[in-house]
Amino acid sequence: MALKSTIFKIELQITDLDRNVYPTHALTLARHPSETDERMMVRVIAFALHASETLEFGKGLSAEDEPDLWRKDLTGTIEQWIEVGLPDEKRIRKACGRANEVIVVTYGRTADLWWEQNQAALRKLDKLSVINLPGEQTAALAKQVVRTMSINCTIQEGDLYLVMGDETFHVVPEYRLRSRASGR
Repeated sequence: MALKSTIFKIELQITDLDRNVYPTHALTLARHPSETDERMMVRVIAFALHASETLEFGKGLSAEDEPDLWRKDLTGTIEQWIEVGLPDEKRIRKACGRANEVIVVTYGRTADLWWEQNQAALRKLDKLSVINLPGEQTAALAKQVVRTMSINCTIQEGDLYLVMGDETFHVVPEYRLRSRASGR
């Protein structure tokens, strides 16, 4: 019998001082049975960093032709394609052909090795940004995961401050590559 996804409800209140946006999002995330709590929290961080009314979660691990998150315009054109983890370079190239901007959010122990092995090819992709989240920070967030969460996220000068219950976490994204499409 196949395992089913676990559903998580997250109220994400964002105070993005860098972009002057202050939305609150009621998120429902389906965590695939093979997905870790850490990866799911990285998806939430990716959402917070790029939050907009049209950003939505894709089918992720259960669909090869969809990203973890994406933003489309009214015509269906993919404006942003966001991958979480350590995707294959071929998948990233294909995404760059389909979307106006592609963002890869890496994390974990092997992210540095992945970057070393792929950076020469990835630097040739004008539409690509690569953001690394330190593994010790994402691992600490994963320990706080419960089925219903309220997260307050403040973004200031690129850093994230996440409040979950009585705990505050400081996450410092490292931009390894910035696309020319991002305008940042």
